[in-house]
Amino acid sequence: MLKNLALIITSVSMVVCGQVSLKIGMNKVGEISSTQFKHPVQTLIKMFSNPHVSVGLSLYACAYVIWLIVLSRVDLSFAFPMMGLSYVFILFISKFLLKEDVMPFRWLGAVLICTGVVIISRTN
Repeated sequence: MLKNLALIITSVSMVVCGQVSLKIGMNKVGEISSTQFKHPVQTLIKMFSNPHVSVGLSLYACAYVIWLIVLSRVDLSFAFPMMGLSYVFILFISKFLLKEDVMPFRWLGAVLICTGVVIISRTN
């Protein structure tokens, strides 16, 4: 069971790192407005040529390969709620690394998510 938990945490961590990398990359690309949809190929090239976006997508791909391994070993009803931890990790990274404002209700939501994950992990 410990190996499976390690795989779940690895997958969640890679999803979080991938999401942060995508955000950093898209911050560098800049806001995509509706006028840029008139030139979709150029817009896609601009996005996918950013190294942070490429790293983020690669991390996502690796995370989902690990996730498939997890799904082959444990119940979905146990594994999937653990993905909720990604929301909690993202809050911390958003606040302390990306310097975003995180409202109090989001922190309350993170506490509720953690409570739910603990309850679910104890019932398996």
